[in-house]
Amino acid sequence: MKSNPRVEWHEHGDPESWLHAAAADLERILAVELAIRGQARMLVSGGTTPAPVYAQLAVAPLDWHRITIGLVDERWLSPQDSASNTRLVRESLLDRAEVGHFEPLVREGLNLAESVHAANLEAQHAPDACVAVLGMGNDGHTASLFPGSVDLDRALASELPYAALDASGCPVAGDWPLRITLTPAGLSRTRHRLLLLRGQAKREVFARALAGDDVRELPIRAALDIGIEPLRVHWCE
Repeated sequence: MKSNPRVEWHEHGDPESWLHAAAADLERILAVELAIRGQARMLVSGGTTPAPVYAQLAVAPLDWHRITIGLVDERWLSPQDSASNTRLVRESLLDRAEVGHFEPLVREGLNLAESVHAANLEAQHAPDACVAVLGMGNDGHTASLFPGSVDLDRALASELPYAALDASGCPVAGDWPLRITLTPAGLSRTRHRLLLLRGQAKREVFARALAGDDVRELPIRAALDIGIEPLRVHWCE
């Protein structure tokens, strides 16, 4: 990957090195935040790629009771469902570390619009997140900002931290088209953004993203040129 001021690129020779480096990066960011502000808030993504990083991070000697964990996005289904990001984060991190507070996106007893409203209220009254852990699909989506979705323009333009999004017809969304997603406005409130990538195909998609600026084509571009810090990328084959 060529040097680019928009990105801090960390390339690792094997999955184990990638895992430990990503977890150590997150531990460092959280430790600094705790030392400076006495509390920390981190937004995390679901998926099989970051899950082992969360499990590794969970054993870090941090004051977890002063750390809040929120979600980058969520599928509109029960938090107990095996496909929910909440369940993955709970099993890989929350059940392993005594986290002070967890911010769900799907709220029991609320419909989709009400859940989004509740998430926005909580996010707007919470301290800015010190870091957001992002992933990226082969279609260039990040969070649940899917290219071609009918709600993409509205989500990209929203001034609120979270938005509902219908990704019907987007193949990568699979069987769960209804989502709650962090918006670019919400992402802009995070001090650090960490993108976790695995595989040559995603490296090539990310290189395409760096070569252009149309966020609607490759929504991962929404994570670039936000804030002072460059996007931190950890990649391995």
